[in-house]
Amino acid sequence: MIDTLEFEAIDLERQKEYNHLLSFCSQKASDYSFINIWGWAEEYGLKWAWDRTNQLVWISQSTPVSSLWAPIGPWEKADWQEILKALQACGAHTFQRVPEELAMTWKRLGPKGLELFEDRGQWDYLYLRQELVSLKGKRFHKKKNLLNQFRRKYTYRYLDLGHEMVKLALEMQDNWCLWKDCEANQILAAENRVIINVLENWTSLDRISGGALEVDGILAAYTIAEKISHDTLVIHFEKGDPSFKGSYQAINQFFLARCQDDITWVNREQDLGDEGLRKAKLSYNPAGFIRKFKVRLE
Repeated sequence: MIDTLEFEAIDLERQKEYNHLLSFCSQKASDYSFINIWGWAEEYGLKWAWDRTNQLVWISQSTPVSSLWAPIGPWEKADWQEILKALQACGAHTFQRVPEELAMTWKRLGPKGLELFEDRGQWDYLYLRQELVSLKGKRFHKKKNLLNQFRRKYTYRYLDLGHEMVKLALEMQDNWCLWKDCEANQILAAENRVIINVLENWTSLDRISGGALEVDGILAAYTIAEKISHDTLVIHFEKGDPSFKGSYQAINQFFLARCQDDITWVNREQDLGDEGLRKAKLSYNPAGFIRKFKVRLE
């Protein structure tokens, strides 16, 4: 049986413990990275509950709708029939952002009447790092052309994004929000608050990394990433100054070229059903996806 779940605030001090349990998941979606759940906690009303009996951590969401996410931990050891029945008896009937491998396991081993609904807007986009670095072939011609334009046009400097660069990144983020009128867009305004929180707590986040491009003393672009497994990096945020043509393509290529050699995959998160974002993510030629589902129990 499952312990009574007591949901509480996501605690920065428990990130190592959380990441240890995440390491047992056979499929690691970007949603469940520590920086994602901690960074977006206020915006989505995210909390977590630690089920010690089954070595699982469950995530609950209260905004804009109430729902449970999938748990992280050693999925293959769990008695899903009993766990899901217990949750069902407690009134838990809907789950979202459930990675495909777990969703299929639940369908096979869970209680009768369990239904899966594919959620395309939540799919993670996966890319081969080496392809994004080399940009070889016709598929990447436009990206490489913009990268080369940036290289030719500007006198730039690549810098690792660390604690000493936070002030400059915050200044650029403030300017970026002025260009994009973040206050008039709820999604961009929420993202801005999360970015500020992440940057201000940079030294407290274990797996964070990033890069920046400086042109004539001005920060032209930055990226913020997190290593979610031994071979996969999640790109959480990537911002470029629109006045520097090719800045997005440049920061993406320069940062990934300097990543550790053990990084094979780059996860660039979801498109959230936004057609413009979907087109942009598809333009980088994903090598695969982490499909996710909504799950409903009768």
